[in-house]
Amino acid sequence: MPVVALLVLDGVPGHQLTTPGLVFEAAAGTHPRARTELRVCSVRPAVATAGPLPLDITAPWGTDGLEGADTVVLTGHDGFLTGPPAGVLDAVRAAAARGSRVAAVGTGTFTLAATGLLDGHRATTEWCRTAELAARHPRVEVDPAGTVVADGPFLTSAGVFGGIDLFLHLIGLDHGPAVAARTVRRLIAPLYEDAGATREEIDRELAGTAGLEPTMRWLEARPQDSPTLAEIATHARTSVRSLNRRFRERTGLTPRQYLLRVRVERARELLETGDLTVDEIAARTGFGSPASLRRHFRRLTGVTPRTYRLRSRL
Repeated sequence: MPVVALLVLDGVPGHQLTTPGLVFEAAAGTHPRARTELRVCSVRPAVATAGPLPLDITAPWGTDGLEGADTVVLTGHDGFLTGPPAGVLDAVRAAAARGSRVAAVGTGTFTLAATGLLDGHRATTEWCRTAELAARHPRVEVDPAGTVVADGPFLTSAGVFGGIDLFLHLIGLDHGPAVAARTVRRLIAPLYEDAGATREEIDRELAGTAGLEPTMRWLEARPQDSPTLAEIATHARTSVRSLNRRFRERTGLTPRQYLLRVRVERARELLETGDLTVDEIAARTGFGSPASLRRHFRRLTGVTPRTYRLRSRL
């Protein structure tokens, strides 16, 4: 059974504290062997969650809980810019030296970067903090468009929905992509009848991306552009024929279909976080027209852009 040590500090966002258990429990419910031991660890016996109404949480494990862990996960926390308490950096370095994977959710990437372990590696953090991470840690290659970035034994996440994407990625690594896909279906209850397309998109997102990741990140960083297949193949350093085959094998999609998914995901972000009109979002995401955005958005999410915006703000 894989062991995941969650290292929490004062001011941890409550949802980052509860998400790992939610995901691992869902995975275990899909298959009796898909179980994970979760250890909640801290440098002090108790920590408080972030927010105006903090909750005091007793951590069953100290930093000794990192010993023997297959993966150590650093959550975000208050004061991440000033550095963690004494003992944290040494404990994380020791875990990495023992061969553990080390991951970080959201602003936890700042703590991981402070260890020096990310120097020369790609990483991400909360999207509004990527420039700050790059400025503070110039030897880290910051990916401003990444949701989950894996580079060697280090994994970092933008922290969306408490890092659920990161823990699903870990499920895929430890138990296989099929278990990860079933876990997603167990976690997400569709709110509409015709959810087949969305379930297919979720499964494809979990497919491996080895070898194509730089090109996929390149496409994700510029959804408003319309590169030709030849231009995409040039970026991937392969032929158009090989590009199509590799995208099919890794994602279940053609390069153009993948770019369409990227555009829909970017539209979802803009609908959630701003007040741009549908016309403006269509222009920024490369759809060309509001009608095209509405058609593709409804096909891939099951709802219209307007309905999605209303639901995301409830």
